[in-house]
Amino acid sequence: MTQVAQQPLPDHVPPELAMALPLFSRTVIYDNPQEVLIPAMHAELPPITYVTNIFPGDQPGWLLKNAEDVQAMLRDADNFTKNGMGKWAQNIGENWLVIPTEADPPVHTGYRKALNSHFSPQKMFAMKEQVRERAQALIDAFKDRGQCDFIDEFSEKFPIYIVLDLLGLPQERMTQFLKWEKEMLHSNDWQVRGNAVRCVKDYLLEEIEARRQQPRADYISKVLTFEVDGRLWNDDEVFGHCFNLYIGGLDTVTSLLGNIFNYLASHPDKQNALRVDPSLIVLAVEEFLRAFAPVTAFRIATKVIEIHGQKIMPGDYVAFSSPVVGRDPAFYEDPQAIRFDRKAPHMSLGSGIHKCLGMHLARLELQIAVEEFVKAIPEFRIKDGFRVPYYVGNILHVPDLHLQWS
Repeated sequence: MTQVAQQPLPDHVPPELAMALPLFSRTVIYDNPQEVLIPAMHAELPPITYVTNIFPGDQPGWLLKNAEDVQAMLRDADNFTKNGMGKWAQNIGENWLVIPTEADPPVHTGYRKALNSHFSPQKMFAMKEQVRERAQALIDAFKDRGQCDFIDEFSEKFPIYIVLDLLGLPQERMTQFLKWEKEMLHSNDWQVRGNAVRCVKDYLLEEIEARRQQPRADYISKVLTFEVDGRLWNDDEVFGHCFNLYIGGLDTVTSLLGNIFNYLASHPDKQNALRVDPSLIVLAVEEFLRAFAPVTAFRIATKVIEIHGQKIMPGDYVAFSSPVVGRDPAFYEDPQAIRFDRKAPHMSLGSGIHKCLGMHLARLELQIAVEEFVKAIPEFRIKDGFRVPYYVGNILHVPDLHLQWS
């Protein structure tokens, strides 16, 4: 399952804890990693491992395997920072932050105070029919065909429609937005990632400036009125927040939907349970979030600390992999089973002060996608002869999924 680390190790890293892991190899495989790689990691790995390929560009960091350790880290803003965590600005020689994701207290508190009301359950619920109409329109385009390319025709487009509606950006730019998003989030080449970041930055700055000159009834115009510490947000803060919505709103829901519908297509009893009783969908989505979360994210140690007797030095990256944590057998009873009545907590949308700003919108999108799909489409399955690919990396997802029904 593992490969011994080849690169020179820092002095505080024991060689026996250092390895490259297939889960972060940033390639396509054909064995479901949720069924093969992740259970093997829980069976074989120690609680903390120095993974030499865990960060894009095959850069190293510590992986915490157990849910309890991850929960403690996510709630510890004294010993861990998110400042510059994604290296988005650093990669293009700049120093802005992704707001509020990369901010630390106390300024993070001020950012969230300005933002939380705009992403409250009530505000997101008000978008319900708009979200539903987007889902229905996409499904209507293929429901009578008896088959679909689920990723291309639904899961990539659906969340992008919603984010573009929210930001007031043109839907006709979707193809370009998708290209930039994939280059930023799925490439292992930092030059490719950096070029995409520059393109997104240039585009968003144009849109922001257009609203400075002529405000509209959209979210970007609202951001220009936000305050922190008694002042308006500066240019870097406005851009950093719009960038946050761009990268956070597009890919995570797409990846979750691919993982979820791959499972449902292979488990007709589960999809039919949701079809017969749609009231199960809310809890089912929470179980899907636990079991099919795609993202491996990071904190950076700010002090010398110890976890399970292992010294972590300032500047070390420490990872929590939501697909790994969500299947921790020490935390969840029979974690490989998908149970709609589980009602167990999960950390797939974060924990502590950095809990996902868009979590209520993400839940709404997932609930409506499942509800509308099983309502409009009869029992579906993986298309005959199609072999499902799985991309393993920092965002675990199904890059291609062909479904059929009769």
